[in-house]
Amino acid sequence: MPVGAAGAAPSPEGADPVDRSVAATARELVVCSHPLPTVAVTAISAGLAVLAGNSAGRSTLVTAAVFTGQLSIGWSNDRIDSARDRDAGRTDKPLAVAAVSPAVVTSALVVAVLATVPLSLALGYRAGGAALTGALCGWLYNLGLKATIWSWAPYAVAFGALPAIATLALPTHPWPAAWALASGALLGVAAHLANTLPDLAADAVAGIRGLPHRLGANVTAATGAALLLGATAVIVVGSSTGPVSGPRWATFAVVALLAVVAEELGRRRPTSQAFFLVTVLVAGADVVLFALAGGTLY
Repeated sequence: MPVGAAGAAPSPEGADPVDRSVAATARELVVCSHPLPTVAVTAISAGLAVLAGNSAGRSTLVTAAVFTGQLSIGWSNDRIDSARDRDAGRTDKPLAVAAVSPAVVTSALVVAVLATVPLSLALGYRAGGAALTGALCGWLYNLGLKATIWSWAPYAVAFGALPAIATLALPTHPWPAAWALASGALLGVAAHLANTLPDLAADAVAGIRGLPHRLGANVTAATGAALLLGATAVIVVGSSTGPVSGPRWATFAVVALLAVVAEELGRRRPTSQAFFLVTVLVAGADVVLFALAGGTLY
């Protein structure tokens, strides 16, 4: 909509055209950031920081560092793949349909990177290094690993690093328990499979052949569900110092049911986000299991 001359009456919608343009740009930037994964990973990080025993201020800093890192990953993904998405006719991608300019997305991701580095280093070199490692893994995935058989590796390392960020941010900088690292890595690979499943066909057209593309939709769904259950089993068994309590068994049973549902949804509706949404629910249940374990990640 063109902007009227100075002193012209407001638009029929009652909003200034410039304000409407800013709001539209902001909305498209949110879409480009891959909001669901960004919010999910940030929320998990916040929960782990609190459960590890960090102060409110320290937990907030962990959350901010992970959040800006996730924003940079999401924006870089769409910016790097913009031409490929346009050629594939991806109408769900703002850059592919010219709903937002490449310069705007580039500026946003640069700001996110410039924020991530000092926020991470403010946690100290140990926790900050873990946070930056997670962000770097996302960038390496975007820059090319997504198209190789090693597409799962950045997810395994990045998700495995989440408990490390939480514990290393503590004043005594303890290293997380092996079971916490292992469960995070398993959950990360499951998230990769669930996140990639809806795009298998479009990716194949673009010549991308990561691990899920080589496995196929059905095997990807089954493997993702098994990894979700495996990640939860590692938490239940690894965090136990005695007999497993009833609430933890109950939570594990819920996750087992969700894993079955995820596998079925992945096979029947591979192009939907249903599998990924179930994966987010399982991640939430896993955080509950961390809490039931007494909040001890180390």
